[in-house]
Amino acid sequence: MYDLTIRALLQGYRARRFTPVEIMCHVLERIDGSPARNVWISRVAADAVLRRAGELLDEDREALPLYGIPFAIKDNIDLDDVPTTAACRAFSYVPRQSAHVVQKLIDAGAIPIGKTNMDQFATGLVGTRSPYGACENAFDPAYISGGSSSGSAVAVAHGLVSFALGTDTAGSGRIPAGFNNIIGLKPSCGRLSTRGVVPACRSLDCVSIFALTSWDAAQVLRASDGFDEEDDYARDPSRLPLPVLTPAGREVRIGVPNATQRAFFGDDNYAACYARAIERVRALGWRVVEIDFDPFREAAQLLYDGPWLAERYVAVGAFLREQADAMHPVTRAVIERGASLTAADAFAAQYRLKGLERRSDAVWQHVDALMVPTAGTIYTIAQVESDPIALNTNLGFYTNFVNLLDLAAVAAPAGFRDDGLPFGVTLVAPAGSESTLLSYADRLHRASVTQLGATAFAFHEPALEPDSPPGYVGLVVCGAHMRGLPLNHQLTDRRGFFVRSARTANTYRFYALSGGPPQRPGLVRVSEGGEAIDVEVWAVPERHFGSFVAAIPEPLGIGKVELEDGTRLSGFLCEAAALEGAEDISSLRSWRAFLERRRD
Repeated sequence: MYDLTIRALLQGYRARRFTPVEIMCHVLERIDGSPARNVWISRVAADAVLRRAGELLDEDREALPLYGIPFAIKDNIDLDDVPTTAACRAFSYVPRQSAHVVQKLIDAGAIPIGKTNMDQFATGLVGTRSPYGACENAFDPAYISGGSSSGSAVAVAHGLVSFALGTDTAGSGRIPAGFNNIIGLKPSCGRLSTRGVVPACRSLDCVSIFALTSWDAAQVLRASDGFDEEDDYARDPSRLPLPVLTPAGREVRIGVPNATQRAFFGDDNYAACYARAIERVRALGWRVVEIDFDPFREAAQLLYDGPWLAERYVAVGAFLREQADAMHPVTRAVIERGASLTAADAFAAQYRLKGLERRSDAVWQHVDALMVPTAGTIYTIAQVESDPIALNTNLGFYTNFVNLLDLAAVAAPAGFRDDGLPFGVTLVAPAGSESTLLSYADRLHRASVTQLGATAFAFHEPALEPDSPPGYVGLVVCGAHMRGLPLNHQLTDRRGFFVRSARTANTYRFYALSGGPPQRPGLVRVSEGGEAIDVEVWAVPERHFGSFVAAIPEPLGIGKVELEDGTRLSGFLCEAAALEGAEDISSLRSWRAFLERRRD
């Protein structure tokens, strides 16, 4: 059985241990041989999957960030020539182009496998409101999978695909992650285009990402990121706030709801899991700060008790009026309520939300991220079917406020109940904080569990290093741009930050070039006789990277530098013609060692 994490597949492709065709054959066989669990609504034809895999054999595996990576798509997101149903057969249509985000992933080398089950019209957090059957939890089929992105989460948890797309309006990209022991990334509103997505609440909808690890989720976000001018709600990522970076020497501050404001709906097991997660945060060396959760809770109540239901009615009201009987009865009951709301209701709720935004904004002065249970409890399918609306409402207690308050969030595994069902927490921070949250989530994930999803695999990769987090370019520097040296300010002035010390692969020669000040090094790749050179990895905001590159004088330039661990990042390289008169300092393996020798 193959490990389908993105990192493992990319490493295998680069080492030529297998091909995309072999991996797709394995994926198709694995899906066919797995219990149904009501994961899929439709599948891409096997010959089409294998044909695309074969086409990749002629493409540059280094140039495609998702080369040969299988993925699934929630069935309210368009895939060219495959029906989009939104889990309603009568609503079904066949799109003639893929959603913007899907096309970006395909262009990055990813291979779509199929469309996944969901709560009809993305209305629900349970995964049971579908004519295609209730999607079953990856750990116990008697329990709900969570929704509305149910099939996408379960497909990832079972290792049927490497990642999957969902959507998130009220928690649909987070609840299923928490119930199935995987990562669920809900980006900032508008960061990923929703063009080609059946709307639920147009002003709040987000495309979400399910993956087994934070590293994988970051890779997908990076590949799907980018401003879509044809989406009226899209936001240019370069205009989003930069991630909040914890200053050197200061501990990470994690906010948690005051103990009197937490809700677990009688589930003492989940309450104990959350208490253990808080202790794990302290064990990581982070500071726990209790916060007033009331403004977040009150904002959450507005989503279904306020006029945003009218947005759902706008999205599918015409279909409901014409074919009400074709809708799931619970979905219909929820959306019908939106028809009676007035413009006065909408303005009153907007005023209320603004006040809650002001109150909640004060929290971010004291914490770097908020950590809440992804859900306060979990229910069986039978329990939800007997009380579908009230229990669904309970599940939104810790999720419904996030999009209303324009926040980003990452759901991460955080342990298991005594009966073996997963427990998860969600890290939340202001818009633009995805890279920070993924880094925090990765550390907490590793400290909490070893099993990836419901697969037989455990972590084998190094911890997530934000070499080039979303919105940043990872940059390898080897000379005067390193910390404490004369040109380092060119990075820090552009809000670049130090990531880690590293070494190159042993395929480089290193030179002290003539001229200066300051004297500069030249790193040159060679076919033989190379050395591993000490370097630093920095992250530079994409919006400032162009001006940095433009200021680099000849004979230096930016190319791809291979590190000792196989990572390839942008970095300083030197033209071979500039080596005349240069001193070969490869044996020192370090620019700092050269400077020390010169001082002596």
